[in-house]
Amino acid sequence: MNHAAVNHASVNRERIPYGPHPDQWGELFLPDGAGAGMPLRGTVVVIHGGYWRKAYTAELGVPEALDLAEHGFAAWNLEYRRAGAGAGTGGPGGRAAPTDDGGWPATFRDVAMGIDHLAHVADHTGVGLDPARVVALGHSAGGHLAVWAAGRAAYAARTGGEAPAVPLAGVVSQAGILDLAAAHRLRLSNDAVANLMGGPESERPAEYALADPMRRLPIGVPVHAVHSRADEDAPFELSRRYVEAAREAGDPAELHETAGDHFALITPGEEAYETCRALVARLLP
Repeated sequence: MNHAAVNHASVNRERIPYGPHPDQWGELFLPDGAGAGMPLRGTVVVIHGGYWRKAYTAELGVPEALDLAEHGFAAWNLEYRRAGAGAGTGGPGGRAAPTDDGGWPATFRDVAMGIDHLAHVADHTGVGLDPARVVALGHSAGGHLAVWAAGRAAYAARTGGEAPAVPLAGVVSQAGILDLAAAHRLRLSNDAVANLMGGPESERPAEYALADPMRRLPIGVPVHAVHSRADEDAPFELSRRYVEAAREAGDPAELHETAGDHFALITPGEEAYETCRALVARLLP
């Protein structure tokens, strides 16, 4: 598969496919000198938001990935198949219309595949990444996908499934949609959850149970949920409810209240984002 390398100041960028679909790729950001004697602090999988819709791309994660690489981390800015716009709005009861290639289960499979592909990144770059030092930083819908992905190892252990090649050691969720059922009831972003899942929960209860981080507890992985009460795009309660449920289940989850709007969390220089980077460093000491 083809991949192209681009250099930007003190950061090296390389786009690497992890599957055959045009949306199955990640862009690896490495500090200049990585692999030539300079140790990495760990790897951060950046998972962008956009309510899982096709219109929003991994471009949203580029400023974070650049910043993380400038601070000594490897950053894997992950693209994945998203659901097409317009679904979940025209059918009876919120039934989703046909949606491109993404949505349930393709979006989830892509995130899992993309993270596991980190085990093979050295084949492309010559820079080995420690699979025991990988965390995720996910914004909004990306926070949902990051916490879902962090639960793969525990879910596989409970069900006898195949363990992930690259288990996540922790997650920083930035205004994550961590209570999928509540987000569906609230019909956030014009029924974005029904659009993702291919229909309402009343018609797809088994699928929602598999996709909702609230139903996959405990995951045994630290989750730091960073959220502002001023967020008008993703309600603060989604993070609060998840952290309460996770702690009750025995997980090491923490809620961090911050200031600013939905996008301050992904804007380097903003206090909300600086909090997120500090939490990444806490997960990768």
